[in-house]
Amino acid sequence: MLITGKCHCGNIAFELEWEGDPPEIPARACGCTFCVKHGCVWTSNPNARLAVAVRDSALVSKYVFGTRTATFHVCSRCGAVPLVTSEIANHLYAVVNVNVFENVDPSRLRRAAADFEGEDVESRLARRMRNWVADVQFADRQPDHPGASRHPSLNTGGEMTPSARTA
Repeated sequence: MLITGKCHCGNIAFELEWEGDPPEIPARACGCTFCVKHGCVWTSNPNARLAVAVRDSALVSKYVFGTRTATFHVCSRCGAVPLVTSEIANHLYAVVNVNVFENVDPSRLRRAAADFEGEDVESRLARRMRNWVADVQFADRQPDHPGASRHPSLNTGGEMTPSARTA
């Protein structure tokens, strides 16, 4: 199943290639104050492939807090948070926000509360390596993560940078 998503203005877009066609997609409503205040509900599949395209990287704010092990990609233009990445041992992992999905019927989302308060850093990183998307590619001019590669074929409905077309 190919899931597409984007922030409200379309500056940050993604294609998530989910293995198979599951009747339900797990969706975790994180209880941390950032996710609650931004309405973020996350999903991931360790067997999926994620291609992210950024039209204007100057309009992406990268926010970290707490353990500083995850980077929230916030669109500075519209305020949406389409994805979070975590670099672990020079490899990039990601989760995506189900609230920015474009082509998934909301009734397919199996929403559940998630609370990671009190989880130590080692356990948190191990959980991400097990559960988060491990094949993450960025199609912006210069990925900010050494573990990320560029994905030139992502069609976001808008212009990609010239370097993304030739990458």
